[in-house]
Amino acid sequence: MKVMKSIAHQSSYARSNFGGIVNLLLLGIFAAAMALPMVFTVANAFKPLEELFIFPPTLYVKNPTLNNFAGISSVLRESWVPTGRFIINSVVITAFGVLGQVIFASLAAYVLAKEVFPGSKLLNKLIVLSLMFNGTVTSIPTYIIMANLKIVNTHLALILPACASSLGLFLMKQFMEQMVHTTILEAARVDGAGELRIFFQIVMPMCKPAWLTLIILSFQSLWGNMGGLYIYDDELKTLPYALQNIMSGNTIARSGVSSAVALLLIIPPLVTFILSQSNILETMGSSGIKE
Repeated sequence: MKVMKSIAHQSSYARSNFGGIVNLLLLGIFAAAMALPMVFTVANAFKPLEELFIFPPTLYVKNPTLNNFAGISSVLRESWVPTGRFIINSVVITAFGVLGQVIFASLAAYVLAKEVFPGSKLLNKLIVLSLMFNGTVTSIPTYIIMANLKIVNTHLALILPACASSLGLFLMKQFMEQMVHTTILEAARVDGAGELRIFFQIVMPMCKPAWLTLIILSFQSLWGNMGGLYIYDDELKTLPYALQNIMSGNTIARSGVSSAVALLLIIPPLVTFILSQSNILETMGSSGIKE
C-alpha cells in the first residue's frame, strides 16, 4: 500500500512538473506575441529612413540614429502655436482632472460603501451599469451637456467628465467595502472624530492602493486625450494632439519622425503602469463585483 501511494505521489509530481513546463511555454509564447509590437515600435523609432522600408521588416536596428527624435522638434517649430503651450495645456488638464476624479470618486464611494440610505442599492446598480458604456457611446450626450454648460472649447470640457468617471467611483467603492471595516469607523466616531477627519485620516490612508491606481488610470486617460470633440482652438490643444498631427501628415520623408512619435505616445502610460503595477493588481484583486 505504501509503495502504491509512493508511486501515485511520484506520478502526480511528474504530471505537475510537466503541466508546469507546458504552462510556462504557453505563457512565454503569449508574452512574446504581446511584446512583439512594442519591440517593433522601439526599433522603428531608432531606424534611419533606409531601414524603415526594408522588406520583410526587421526587429533590430543596424545603424541606430536619434535624427527621428530631432525631427520632432523641427516639425513642432513649424506650428504657429509654441510647443510649450501644448505641454502646459496637457499638464493643466491632467493635473486638475486627476485631482478632481480622486476627490469626487473617493467622497462618493465612501458614502455609497459605508452608508445605507433610500436608493443606495439602485445607485450602486446604476454605477455598475454605466461601466458598460465607453466614451464613444456617451460622446454625444456628453457634448450636449458641455454645450448647455457653455464650456465647449475650454479645458473644463475635458476636466469635468473626468471628475465624474464611474470607473473611478466603482473601484473606490468596492475597495472600501472590502478593506475598510465598519468597526474601525464606529470606534473613531465614539472617540469624537468627525466624518471628514475619519475620511482623510483613516479611510484614505487605508485605501492608498485604490486611489494610487485611480491616479494612474486617470493620468493615462487624460494625458492621451487630444480633445478633438470638445476643443477647437489650436492654442487650447494638448501635446498628444500636436504629436498625432505629425503622424497624420505622414509622408515618406517623415516616416522616421512618425515612428519616434509613436514611441513617445506610449512611453508615459507604460512607465506609470510599470512603476505602480503592484498597486493596480492589489486594487483589482480587491474590487470584484459582489452582491
